[in-house]
Amino acid sequence: MNFEKLEPMASFEVTGAYTLSGEIVPQGAKNEALQVICAVLLTSEKVTIRNIPDILDVNKLIELLADLGVEVTREQQSVCSFCAKTIHLDRLQDPEFAKKATSLRGSIMIVGPLLSRFGLVYASRPGGDKIGRRRLDTHFIGLEKLGARFSYQPDSLFYRVEAKQLHGAYMLLDEASVTGTANILMAAAMAKGKTTIYNAACEPYVQQLCKLLVRMGANISGVGSNLLVVEGVPQLGGADHTILPDMIEVGSFIGMAAMTHSEITIKNTSLDDLGAIPAAFQRLGIRVERRDDDIHVPQQRGYEIETFIDGSIMTIADAPWPGLTPDLISVLLVVATQAKGSVLFHQKMFESRLFFVDKLIDMGAQIILCDPHRATVIGNSSLMLRHTVMTSPDIRAGVALLIAAMSADGTSIIHNIEQIDRGYQNIDERLNAIGASIKRINFG
Repeated sequence: MNFEKLEPMASFEVTGAYTLSGEIVPQGAKNEALQVICAVLLTSEKVTIRNIPDILDVNKLIELLADLGVEVTREQQSVCSFCAKTIHLDRLQDPEFAKKATSLRGSIMIVGPLLSRFGLVYASRPGGDKIGRRRLDTHFIGLEKLGARFSYQPDSLFYRVEAKQLHGAYMLLDEASVTGTANILMAAAMAKGKTTIYNAACEPYVQQLCKLLVRMGANISGVGSNLLVVEGVPQLGGADHTILPDMIEVGSFIGMAAMTHSEITIKNTSLDDLGAIPAAFQRLGIRVERRDDDIHVPQQRGYEIETFIDGSIMTIADAPWPGLTPDLISVLLVVATQAKGSVLFHQKMFESRLFFVDKLIDMGAQIILCDPHRATVIGNSSLMLRHTVMTSPDIRAGVALLIAAMSADGTSIIHNIEQIDRGYQNIDERLNAIGASIKRINFG
């Protein structure tokens, strides 16, 4: 099956200071899609997944599964059915397959289900955003506790993972890794006996994966908490699953509305699954109104950052769920540059994710990068950001820079927008439909 591929070497030409107006619908959640699509490898029966975002990372994963022999049928633009009745494990060692897998960090999540079902898997080292160290210890230690054996040579492309029979085990994860929890859950679903996972990630993405696995016949308790108990079953069957709206897109649209002094309504947000996200924007002084399952952001000419009760500077930090997702720190930081007041951002998880602030400083933002994990923003609501030429370093910083350019005076150029396309579906077309001025320029 051929999936549409985006043109290489593309840039955005963004004319700022346009006011947006209207309604926008968030895409399906990227992070959830990567997990539940890997889960189809656990069964030979048909699994149908709905609300799949048409983005580069997800399409790459679907292509990887098709390369392994999974029968993929695109029933609608956002609906795919998968049948993994026949899997060609030998293709895992194919250099071309390995090259594709290394470009996608989510590819590591094929290890758990393939190991559970076939007892042997070769995995190439995954890629993804260059935002700091992203170790795989949590995945591997958890799978080893289930009985897997790993072998890896530093000069080799592959990890070899094998286990004739996985057995349930007690484990305390050294970090609440979302992808690590997902991988271990999928491996444990058909392991013999009971698996107890403490310090499990409990993001809505993981909850959704659990719900899909239960529909497939898995026995999982503790869903939504950081203590998951999995009673292994002999086999799993088919199921039908709908992906949640992307919470990172919802947060991005809230910030975008505030930065451009716009009034927009974000439709069908699954608001109860957003956790601390609306409150984080409210701390920056942004009005966020709930209308059934929609979020309405009214037009504001200015917004003021709150302070703590004792008058000290506001601090916004990421934290494991239900704390604030680290994927929105970049957007919140950009939004703060145009607020009244100051705020300290503490990005705890990745030590390179704040390095994009030099581009904002070039645009006139007042930011002090304290260290790789912390930045202080001195908001200036009376001074517009100025246009510039910049390069998107990763998915989340890329959309933050896009928001900055949309609020700036003049026309900015953003290069390397493939990074934005990895996580945001047709973002230029969707924003232009509500009043933005974004032109895509393809090269080569």
